[in-house]
Amino acid sequence: MAVTTVMLVDDHALVRAGLRRILEAGGLQVIAEAKSGEEALSFARECLPDVVLMDINMPGMGGLETTKRLTQHYPGLKVLAVSMHLREPYPSQILGAGAVCYLSKDCPAEEVLNAVKQVAAGRRYITAEVAGNLAASLLTTGTESPFSSLSQREMQVVMMVLGGNNVRQISDQLHLSPKTVSTYRYRLFEKLGVGNDVELTKMAIRHGLLDDQKKP
Repeated sequence: MAVTTVMLVDDHALVRAGLRRILEAGGLQVIAEAKSGEEALSFARECLPDVVLMDINMPGMGGLETTKRLTQHYPGLKVLAVSMHLREPYPSQILGAGAVCYLSKDCPAEEVLNAVKQVAAGRRYITAEVAGNLAASLLTTGTESPFSSLSQREMQVVMMVLGGNNVRQISDQLHLSPKTVSTYRYRLFEKLGVGNDVELTKMAIRHGLLDDQKKP
């Protein structure tokens, strides 16, 4: 099985060093470190990593524009946004630019490693607080969203279901029992008035939670 290759993009050397240690200890291979968006684009052409951990706020070309360019030029490349900014409009902007994950810089090392592995396997990952903020932001669209009734944890489960994760995968990621995850699914399906994942996906598209072109 091929080792997942990673590029780190952050203007702080100390942050990059910490992330490198976390990822390499987890069996991943860091093949490039960029301190700017411009460097990230150059390095991507040279080594084309599987996954990019992208800081949003950097001097010069920021993480948003860099993410747009990387995902446009390299459709198979997975971008994980890493930021201290967990409230809107940051999450929606970076996810809209093509990122498939949003992590807080305060999240534990175990979550970083887990998120990279999940994304490398073709799934999405949204940290719990960001998932809750995304749900709350839907209220500003002018039409009350059914997702606004969900708790942070329920919203995180929604995002994982939309990302193609099954009960066992969600259980492993959130460190919950499969029974607990099934309970969350049942509860949120009941709140939303949907009966299966397809109906959930259609509802997410209608309310702007999921782009019709990017649905799993």
